[in-house]
Amino acid sequence: MKKPRTRKYARQLSETDAPEARCRTAAKNAKPQSKSDTLVALLSRGEGATLDDMIAATGWLPHTTRAALTGLRKKGHDITSEKVDGVRTYRIMVAA
Repeated sequence: MKKPRTRKYARQLSETDAPEARCRTAAKNAKPQSKSDTLVALLSRGEGATLDDMIAATGWLPHTTRAALTGLRKKGHDITSEKVDGVRTYRIMVAA
């Protein structure tokens, strides 16, 4: 059996080795905000968020969004809801 040939290349400096470029790639590789974090941000607003707001922000289906609310409750968030003029609004109650 033949041993596969490997080639070693000398590292060549490129424009991405500049410190500014490394900062840009570090910012580009930063962890994106999770959809759960997006929900918490929406629910923490003064006006809260409707189911339609949360669906638009996450791209989830309604039943998935409601399940995520249940998951946030299990994580310890105090989520309340109220129905005004036929529209249910959800909020996270912030401890004073």
